Amino acid sequence: MVLWIILAALTAAVAAILILPFARATKTASADRAGEVAVYRDQLAELDRDRAQGLIEPQEAEYARAEIGRRLLAAAGAGEADGIAAPKTRKHGLATAIVTLVPPVVGLCLYLALGNPGLPDQPLEARLANPGNNVALLVAKAERHLAENPDDGSGWDLLAPIYLRSMRLGDAEMAYRNAIRILGASPVRLAGLGETLVASNDGIVTEDARSVFEQAVKLDPDNPRSRFYVGLGLEQAGRAAEARAQFETIAKASPADAPWMQLVNQHIAKNGGTIVPGRDTAQVPGNPSQADVAAAETMSQGDRQAMIRGMVDSLAERLKQDPNNLEGWVRLVRSYSVLGDKPKAEAALKSGLKQFPSSGELVALANEMGLAVEGVAQ
Repeated sequence: MVLWIILAALTAAVAAILILPFARATKTASADRAGEVAVYRDQLAELDRDRAQGLIEPQEAEYARAEIGRRLLAAAGAGEADGIAAPKTRKHGLATAIVTLVPPVVGLCLYLALGNPGLPDQPLEARLANPGNNVALLVAKAERHLAENPDDGSGWDLLAPIYLRSMRLGDAEMAYRNAIRILGASPVRLAGLGETLVASNDGIVTEDARSVFEQAVKLDPDNPRSRFYVGLGLEQAGRAAEARAQFETIAKASPADAPWMQLVNQHIAKNGGTIVPGRDTAQVPGNPSQADVAAAETMSQGDRQAMIRGMVDSLAERLKQDPNNLEGWVRLVRSYSVLGDKPKAEAALKSGLKQFPSSGELVALANEMGLAVEGVAQ
């Protein structure tokens, strides 16, 4: 309530300051003209007295009377002009008053009608205390808490994956390392740190990253994701036999219809191995069936290309409906690249990175295929 009174007083003071000069101007001008006319009339009366007493020659008296009369007429005419201009000045004063007073009055009325003056303010402290679903406020609250309590491992553990999804890779690495230092290593924390390091190096699994993934595999040997990155790191280092062994281990431990099987088999073949029996991916959605393969063998080159294009487009449509499929995006990007459709390959890569922003496979694929997409260094 005090604030309202202060604002109202300030508005009134500003309005008065703007209007006051217009009110004073007319009064001052009128008073000055009236005093000037009275002076000239007194001079004429004095001139008549001097002439009657013989103090001035008649001819000089006439010259003086003519000059005083001219000045008197000029002053009187100016006074009349002021009288004529006064209504205009009053009109200008009225316009000024309207312009000065109407906007704040209208604004106040609109706020009272449409606003909520009874709603209490909510400073940053209150918003941080109740951030709701606002991720930015959640992050700000956690960061503020950690600035005061840097040894709170759970806070770092909470922030790390958020930083990674937001591609704040430097902050994500710091958060993961702090969480591991305080809370200890776990497969999830180690895998998160490893993926952060891969993303920071444009899809390259560095020695540091591979070491982290190897620690994660020791804690959880059945985690195909960490083991895949170990194999990818060995492959990038030119250690094909060791990489193939990692990928074959993943293939043997995975169900036949696992969505990552095609990608794993590609890396097995790339490193000189053969697809594990019973682990082919013919029945994985988006891959050709045995009947499709048989039919393709009897087709012309043009019909075969049309069939392949239709299968790729079908995979793209399924990914639009169910985008939470990393292996599907990798398959789609590679398929468009093989078909020579670089614009669609880049569009698919960009869509995949939006869904999986920290995916080392997609980043590595972008470098392998020479694709340029925002956020991926070539």
